[in-house]
Amino acid sequence: MKTLITSILILLFHFLANAQQATVSGKVQDNTTKEALPYVTIAVKDSALKTVLIGVTDEHGVFSLEKLPIGKMTISFSFMGYQNYTQPLEIISGKAKIELGTIGLATDAVQLNAVEINGQKPNISLKLDKKVFEVGKDVLSQNGSANDVLNGVPSVAVSPTGGVSLRGNSSVLVLINGRQSGLTQTNALDQIAADQIDRIEVITNPSSRYDASGSAGIINIILKKNKKSGFNGQVRLVAGSPNDSRLNPSINYKSDKINIFSNFSIRSSDYVGLYTTNQSTINNGTPSLMNRVQNEDRHDDGKLMYLGADYFFDDHHTITAAFLKNATHDNDKTHLKYDYSNDTSLDSTLIREGKSLEKRDYNQLEFNYTQTFKQEAKKWTINVQYDWWNSDKNWNLSTERLFPTPVTYRGIRTKSIGNSKDLLIQSDFLQPIDSVSVFEFGIKSEIRKVSSDFLAEQQQENDWTIYQNIDNNLKYTETISSAYAQFSNKAGQFNYMLGLRTELTQISITDIKNTYDDKKNYAKLFPTVNMSYKFETSTLQLNYSKRINRPALYALYPFNELTDLNAQYIGNPDLNPSYTDAFELGFLKTWKKLTLNPSVYYQREKNYIQDFTYRENDIFYTTPINIDYETRTGFELSTLYNPLKWLQINVEMNFYSFVQKGNYQEKNLDYNGETFTGRLSTQIKLPAKFSFQGRYNFRGEQQNAQTTNAALQSIDFGLSKTLLKDKATIVFDVSNAFNLRQNKNTTTGTDYLFKEVSIPNAARYRLSFVYRFNLTDPKVIRQANSANRN
Repeated sequence: MKTLITSILILLFHFLANAQQATVSGKVQDNTTKEALPYVTIAVKDSALKTVLIGVTDEHGVFSLEKLPIGKMTISFSFMGYQNYTQPLEIISGKAKIELGTIGLATDAVQLNAVEINGQKPNISLKLDKKVFEVGKDVLSQNGSANDVLNGVPSVAVSPTGGVSLRGNSSVLVLINGRQSGLTQTNALDQIAADQIDRIEVITNPSSRYDASGSAGIINIILKKNKKSGFNGQVRLVAGSPNDSRLNPSINYKSDKINIFSNFSIRSSDYVGLYTTNQSTINNGTPSLMNRVQNEDRHDDGKLMYLGADYFFDDHHTITAAFLKNATHDNDKTHLKYDYSNDTSLDSTLIREGKSLEKRDYNQLEFNYTQTFKQEAKKWTINVQYDWWNSDKNWNLSTERLFPTPVTYRGIRTKSIGNSKDLLIQSDFLQPIDSVSVFEFGIKSEIRKVSSDFLAEQQQENDWTIYQNIDNNLKYTETISSAYAQFSNKAGQFNYMLGLRTELTQISITDIKNTYDDKKNYAKLFPTVNMSYKFETSTLQLNYSKRINRPALYALYPFNELTDLNAQYIGNPDLNPSYTDAFELGFLKTWKKLTLNPSVYYQREKNYIQDFTYRENDIFYTTPINIDYETRTGFELSTLYNPLKWLQINVEMNFYSFVQKGNYQEKNLDYNGETFTGRLSTQIKLPAKFSFQGRYNFRGEQQNAQTTNAALQSIDFGLSKTLLKDKATIVFDVSNAFNLRQNKNTTTGTDYLFKEVSIPNAARYRLSFVYRFNLTDPKVIRQANSANRN
């Protein structure tokens, strides 16, 4: 009985204690634009001005302060660039929940000016769920393209040929404004001027809201939109050596009802490349050697236009429409020299001259409707996107033997014509259940049709005949239907989000010769789990997601370029997608001058896709294949250190080990190994409004069962100066200084060994000048209303 009475008293005291505490919630936004303000600092003080509780708003500007005691207090809100706001707060007995509603903050012109002159937002923000790279703060990115920007983002690397990888994994989904785009295919990112990019978001473990594509994660490129009232804009001029001439104007207009944004780019660029190969083969027991030297002179002309507008019907209804056009014209020349020899002497020398002309035209229309509601954070969006592209590429090849006797061989020419049409329809709905829990669901359908016509011909006196029976037209159709639902909630300092996505993929591959007639249908469920626990100055997060890696179009095309006499790449129409289970444990710790973001991760990818090289008729063919699986276990560390107001240092390290298992053409491809990547970047603010940035990149040796890629390093640096009362900036930068970026690989087989050194791009020196006109006074700076396009 005594025990029972004690238990009842304990429960009663616990109830009374909780009854004397309350939860205060609300939302903070810009009082002019009504845009939510994330990471606003909130402080509650008692009548003696003693701090009772400190908190911050989340990414949607929402806050919830728990376990506040009874009494009269004050609550204050502070955020960089805004005036502090304070109001009285009284906790009354018996009232467990207090809703403050929406708190509006006013911009602070004085503080904005101080920030602009004396400090700046870090160019890299290390958040636990993603890393955000602010392009405008990075000196090295301002002169180049999207590839230059990505090369400075933590965990991201871009190969000289334009391949994007995340944590050393090339299976990454690249989005533009949150959506897939033809500009992310076949090195088209090089056509997007860095100046048109606002920020880069890296999401290593996406929620079910995002497409399940990309086993490594998602890279989201956010293009700039107008964020200032009235007319404003800028013009950027770039000149470089080798030739890199760019003109990037933009003009924008914003009023209470409409926001017009535009970006344009005109580019003329030359690239100098050098490739060498040393090859040793055995034919019928007789060894032979081949040395190849290839010199490239590539010239690209590009024009890009991005034009759109937001129209605000009222505070709750917005439509957005935009059009993107990217047209390029490439003129490439290549010179190849082959020396064939045996163990003792030179056997023969051949040269091949190649000239390529290619025209590409990519177009994209996008439409968005966004409806918000009186209930905070409730939102409904509809997105429609239609894009189409055309390409026309012609190669003319001439070959002759110089030694031992001169011989001119028949000319060869190839023609490749391709086009694609892609329609995407998507709708998302976000419904808050209470102040801390949210339910979200959406549907999406994408239909893509691609055609590729390839023809190779050989000259027969005055006529041309089909060469090696290469004359075919491939049709590719892909339909992806998907739906998702996810629920997020918060219990004290513990946050979690559970999601489930389903995707049905239907693929058809046919050709006019009936060589390929393949139909594939596969449906999968993709669960996601995101959990985090917030301490006072740190956060711990555990994530899981299931992902899919669909083969890229170039990996499916069975056509091969004939430029090189010795080696060719051929796509594989029988390639299947791979599936990945990804786990990640991350920790984010912030001090006044230092931020640490370590994480450990594990990935198991079934049907892993990798390149396979084989020899046939003295020609080396490389084609993508599926093997059984690959597992990766890694540790990553990102740091941001600001020891002084004028100095910022970023250090990034990634180490992972892997195990590959599989067989192909009776060859065992089992392999295990490890590799390390690192990046050191420093940015220094100098007197007289000068800024300097230097960056060192390192990638350790990489291997699989066939090929070893040697360690790779590079150095980039740049210097900028702001002038003309902050209306203009001049930037000088050097990429691939000292020509250090050289790809060296060795491939071995039962009867061959060849070593290659590839230098696609020589060192580049660039100078740019940007002028910003019609700058608006800081007092009336506006943030553009979001139309969910990001």
